[in-house]
Amino acid sequence: MSTESSPPSLAFWLAGRRAHGEGQLDVCGPDGQWVASVSVPTDAQVDDAVAALHGAQAEAQQLTLGERADALAHVAARLLERQEEISTLITAENGKPIRWASIEVTRAASVFRWAAEEARRWSGAVQRLDTEAAAAGRLALVKRVPKGPVLGIAPFNFPLNLVAHKVAPALAVGAPILIKPAPATPLSALVLGELLAETDLPSGMWSVLPVPNDRMQALVADPRLPIISFTGSAPVGYAIREAVPHKHVVLELGGNAAAVVLEDFGAEQDIEWAAQRIAMFANYQAGQSCISVQRVLVDRPIYEDVVARVVSEVEKLVTGDSTDAATDVGPLVDENAALRVVSWIDEAVDGGAKLLTGGVRDGAAVAPAVLIDVPEDAKVWREEVFGPVVVLAPVDGVDGAIAAVNDSRFGLQTGVFTKDTQTAFRFFSELHVGGVIVGDVPSFRADQMPYGGVKESGVGREGVACAMTDFTEERVMVLTGIRL
Repeated sequence: MSTESSPPSLAFWLAGRRAHGEGQLDVCGPDGQWVASVSVPTDAQVDDAVAALHGAQAEAQQLTLGERADALAHVAARLLERQEEISTLITAENGKPIRWASIEVTRAASVFRWAAEEARRWSGAVQRLDTEAAAAGRLALVKRVPKGPVLGIAPFNFPLNLVAHKVAPALAVGAPILIKPAPATPLSALVLGELLAETDLPSGMWSVLPVPNDRMQALVADPRLPIISFTGSAPVGYAIREAVPHKHVVLELGGNAAAVVLEDFGAEQDIEWAAQRIAMFANYQAGQSCISVQRVLVDRPIYEDVVARVVSEVEKLVTGDSTDAATDVGPLVDENAALRVVSWIDEAVDGGAKLLTGGVRDGAAVAPAVLIDVPEDAKVWREEVFGPVVVLAPVDGVDGAIAAVNDSRFGLQTGVFTKDTQTAFRFFSELHVGGVIVGDVPSFRADQMPYGGVKESGVGREGVACAMTDFTEERVMVLTGIRL
């Protein structure tokens, strides 16, 4: 922990400028190793940031589309220029293997690049109204304007990219935004603040404040922040929505994503490829992704074969040092998370499940685990594990697979390994999820596509264009006496 000889705590970003508060937050890696200390804003400073956002609305709206786009493009370019540095920082604060941290930086740059492109197309619409005689000579201009400043609350598992998914769309539409990064992983968000400070955006238009979670309630309740975009656990997300039912709340919550492997998927090499994808993307962020593979539903005739192949592929994954480019699976965010995951595995085994590989804890790391014969009421089947655990179960064809996927209180994304077009469209029609990935695992996400869930997986959609729409509302002007 910090001592008198420790470096000074890092500044946060208050209304576009560096600032220090009172007290500090010590950021430690999964092994407990101190990484940095971050200054914590006072209540008065938080209020100043919110007031600045509220006061910056008019100036933000007066920015030209080109000015917004240029600022967003600058951030995209600078993220790539500093990719190695920021990747290292993500690995230090989060424990994510460096190969995945580097990909996260690339994705965040893509989000800002997409936002720059979408900002240039943010032009509204024109409607002729003379469809009836009474409206002759009338023309409507329709534009979208921000509902107000945004409070963005980000999680620890993608400490840069999930911040980008809140910041970039807000700035693209001219909405001021206050980002509250996860207390465990604020460092990459603060670097993003550095890049925003290099632009010509109005200083009051954005703040990055590492506010502790126990002070989040006041921010959520503040009437000057009418939009809340939250990514995190379902209990916290629903508590936010219940606390402020009059606000526009976007929730990106959890899941227990399923991958379906059907007998029609193909030859031996195709099944082998499916097993490789399942093994990797059940464990690629130590399972700490809401669309990591958790449940694998396999057509009964090929079930034993798929189980054997998945176990083999899981055991090939490289675990260990997150700074090693060869590492596939690193530790969880902290030891408490690892203890919880192991307790869920033990509960399943005590209930009759078979642990085929992994499940052993070493500090904050858990060896990737494969389970079969899991009781349907076990947490590893019903809840979101958020750890390196995959569960396999047989199903009887398409009907059985659809029923099993839908038998969940979550509904984020599902992967379906099939080569039959009609089957693919049936899953698309009948699954109660936000997205269906055909021919691959549910863990695929292109950052420009609509992304979000149904049931207890959330409300609203991310993806740059969708978020821009979500943060805004239509305003109409009707011109009269126009010769059309």
